[in-house]
Amino acid sequence: MQTPMPGNPGPSDAPPSDDPLAAERPAIEVDPAVEQQHATWTPTKIAVWVVISLIGAFSWWMIAFSRGESINAVWFVFAAIASYLIAYRFYSKYIQDKLVHPNNRRATPAETHYDGKDFVPTDRRILYGHHFAAIAGAGPLVGPVLAAQMGYLPGTIWIIVGVILAGAVQDYLVLFVSMRRKGRSLGQMARDELGLFGGIAAFVATLSIMLIIVAILAMVVVNALGESSWGVYSVGLTIPIALFMGFYLRYLRPGKVMEVSVIGCVLLMFAIISGRWVSQSDLGHQLFALDRPTIAWIIIAYGFIAAVLPVWMLLAPRDYLSTFMKIGVIAMLAVAIIVVRPEIHVPAITRFAEAGDGPVFSGKLFPFLFVTIACGALSGFHAMISSGTTPKLVEKESQTRLIGYGGMLMESFVAIMAFVAALSIDQGIYFAMNSSAAATGGTVEGAAAFVNSLGLVNADGSAVTVTAETLAGTAKEVGEASVVSRTGGAPTLAVGLSQIMHSLIPGEGMASFWYHFAIMFEALFILTSVDAGTRVARFMASDALGNIHARFRDLNWRVGAWITTGLMVAGWGSILVMGVNDPLGGINTLFPLFGIANQLLAAVALSICLVIFARKGYTWQLLIIAVPMVFTAVITVYGSFLKIFDPNPSIGYWANHVVYRDAIAAGKTSLGAAKNLGQMETVVFNTAVQGSLSILFVVCGLIVMIVSSIKAIQALRGIGIIDTEEPAVPSKMFAPTGILANPAERELEKEWAAFYAKHPEQNLEGTGH
Repeated sequence: MQTPMPGNPGPSDAPPSDDPLAAERPAIEVDPAVEQQHATWTPTKIAVWVVISLIGAFSWWMIAFSRGESINAVWFVFAAIASYLIAYRFYSKYIQDKLVHPNNRRATPAETHYDGKDFVPTDRRILYGHHFAAIAGAGPLVGPVLAAQMGYLPGTIWIIVGVILAGAVQDYLVLFVSMRRKGRSLGQMARDELGLFGGIAAFVATLSIMLIIVAILAMVVVNALGESSWGVYSVGLTIPIALFMGFYLRYLRPGKVMEVSVIGCVLLMFAIISGRWVSQSDLGHQLFALDRPTIAWIIIAYGFIAAVLPVWMLLAPRDYLSTFMKIGVIAMLAVAIIVVRPEIHVPAITRFAEAGDGPVFSGKLFPFLFVTIACGALSGFHAMISSGTTPKLVEKESQTRLIGYGGMLMESFVAIMAFVAALSIDQGIYFAMNSSAAATGGTVEGAAAFVNSLGLVNADGSAVTVTAETLAGTAKEVGEASVVSRTGGAPTLAVGLSQIMHSLIPGEGMASFWYHFAIMFEALFILTSVDAGTRVARFMASDALGNIHARFRDLNWRVGAWITTGLMVAGWGSILVMGVNDPLGGINTLFPLFGIANQLLAAVALSICLVIFARKGYTWQLLIIAVPMVFTAVITVYGSFLKIFDPNPSIGYWANHVVYRDAIAAGKTSLGAAKNLGQMETVVFNTAVQGSLSILFVVCGLIVMIVSSIKAIQALRGIGIIDTEEPAVPSKMFAPTGILANPAERELEKEWAAFYAKHPEQNLEGTGH
């Protein structure tokens, strides 16, 4: 049995003998003894954590056991914040100390492989923003909104508990192991750890799942921006703003993070406010009120361009900019909920959780709640970001806890806020917005009749009813022609946020402003995952094609970058176009596939981490990885089984395929949402693709998990021990660990600032390279 290596200084950690500036260079880390003083428990610290624990416990009690006419939304905010603080302070610290063992004297790939494009040491605050923006796409906004049809209790438990024990653990560990391996992609790490057979299955699974995930993320943007001149203009303007920030921070004012942040936020607010003027002008409406297919092609082009540009030019500053918007809006919504104290009348668990016949999505609570609420609790997409762009940008190993675990907790908070916003909406309006056009007929009268036929009840047992006048009035309030069948989750969240913020800041036209503000916020939120996901897919393709032609692994080879990016954009772009043209509503049919694929990818990522840490000699600590891996595997395999074999056409892809295929064979020219033969043939084709992808995903995923389990057991028995980490190289730079530097770190920062002033070429974040 190999002894776990906790990252203690070894020969490679000694100061480099060939460094001519060794005598001038300040220390690369704070004295451990001084660091220990800051970690010492004091009566004040103990009292603070006791108060946090009591607030969290009482809030959970109210959510879990309070039953009555309604429940106040503030308990969701307090329960989430208290749980996240405790998890980050104690559980993530336990993982760091017992499993990860970061070593700040060891250089990260950003330092050892610096190229100014993909490998760039990036300020932890900017990197936190980039990583959070990249991982927090459609999932934490859309999934919880859709899952609200099952009640508030199951979703709340999964979002908060799931992220603490599964989602944040995966993000943290994948980021760390990839960073120790030159930022290799998950597929390449699988090839290194599992051998040829398991590696091929892992590559096929990760790449195909990645493409479907990016396509669904892009589809949510298309649905949110379709025919919205305000949204298209405001989101489009964020691209030149981000480019300006990138050049400003790179060449005009290097290191002035807060300065460029203020400028970026001011410009972003201008984009939002001026969007209203544009939307109210005839020329603005003609230029920016684009239909969904047009927006889809624009996003495809944007994805290619964003993935080939240097990371500092567009991707990092745009993600950083959107992070201010994301965190700011979610914090604003949390404060508004605490002040307004909206009452939630939705039952703790609705009948749809057991019956599985919900109009928003079909399927019972297990397993479909866990795959619908994807990114807010656990997301395999995050493993791609954590093994894609982020590990190539980390300054110091100890920062991975903040970025990986902390970034995921913030996304979970986004999911809780989206969940509460959806729950706060009148149930009649919620179901009218999220039911398909085939069910509602696309009219307020049809939607009212459909919703009233569902037999919905409030928490106090009273019947839920909605009128056509109520639906029309809601649309007028938010400045939209209609809110009926605005599926995809984003419009529902926008209505919820608009109502809460309008209660806090009333005024004529403010409900419309907040609605379109939320739409812009969501589109900006999600689009950052599209460009980051495309870049990661490009890295994956480079790793794979590098096995055929070695030069593809050279990320500085521009021709190779264009080829791999083009292949990946063509892959997810074709799925996006297919979904946009789907008569059944692409988001309704593809989101369950997205959820299952996403969670299956998470199980794959955890299984690869299991092998890596088993080979390091860990035993009982492996339960940190194994428990969420097994739980996720059971959920996704069972969900895949249902999507493939369930005879109910609303659940099983092949069952739906057969229904439409047989209808065409019988001579029918319309069926359900398909109004003509061409649309029926589109459904047949789309369901065949979706059903085939379901089979591909689960087969490849099972192969990877089985091979990983065998390799992990062998490692525990001392068989097949290999070390795939890059050789350790001594670091020549310093960076603080947390968002805020402690006093000792600030003093050391001053020394390094003086050193860089004298030797600017040594600052890898500056312009000297």
